Amino acid sequence: MKAVDIALKHPQQVSDLVNITNRYPFTILLRQGRYQVDAKSVLGVCSLQRARPIQLEIYSDDYHALVDDLKHLIC
Repeated sequence: MKAVDIALKHPQQVSDLVNITNRYPFTILLRQGRYQVDAKSVLGVCSLQRARPIQLEIYSDDYHALVDDLKHLIC
C-alpha cells in the first residue's frame, strides 16, 4: 500500500480525481479521520470535507503511474 496526502479545493479537482482513478484496476481509497470512501466514486469523494487534509491510499505495488497522474493534487 502507498499513501499520499492530497488537496481537493475546487470541484474540478474532484472530477479530475475520479476520472483518473477510474483508469486503474486496483483499489484506491480516500481516508479522512475515521471516514473511508472509494476514490472512484463521485458521491463518496463529495461526502468528504474538502477543507481538511485527505489521505489517498493505493493498494497496488504498481502505483507510480497513478501518482504521476495525480501530482497536481498531491500536497
